[in-house]
Amino acid sequence: MNIESLLTETAALTIAGVLTVSVGYYLIKDDIQTFLRLKSAGKPEDGKAQLLPLRLQAHERLIVFIERINPSNLFLRLHHQGIAVKDLQSLVLNEIRAEYQHNVTQQLYVSTTTWNVIRKLKDDTLAMVTNAARDLPEHSTGIDLSKKVLQHMAGIADNPYELTLDLIKKDIHQLF
Repeated sequence: MNIESLLTETAALTIAGVLTVSVGYYLIKDDIQTFLRLKSAGKPEDGKAQLLPLRLQAHERLIVFIERINPSNLFLRLHHQGIAVKDLQSLVLNEIRAEYQHNVTQQLYVSTTTWNVIRKLKDDTLAMVTNAARDLPEHSTGIDLSKKVLQHMAGIADNPYELTLDLIKKDIHQLF
């Protein structure tokens, strides 16, 4: 009888153990699946696929930057009635620099060539506004500065803002 009671107790303990493990598994099954799903999502399967949205966003922001520093848009946005040439010049230069600083980190996601063109466009725009303001008489108004810069832009055969936008669009098409 000793063997029978030993077998009975062993069977009872085995059944209780199996039931305990089964109940425990069903209680935490969802947590285990969530953990495994998060763990596999943390490993980048394809780094380019994760980087693509950031690169597209950077290109979008740089397009907005170029549109915002384009003199035809810039003077419309910043001009106030009766503003002096020096005041408008200061506003324009500060606006360009602020826009550039706001977007400087986008260089991480675009080609070096594209970033260098964008930086040169910014520098050329600053120089164009500064030179135009320097050539105007002191009593000039902001309208005079706007006219001088826009006339200079009209005399350029290829609009550098459009060319830079085209370069960015080509970069975007290379991503696909």
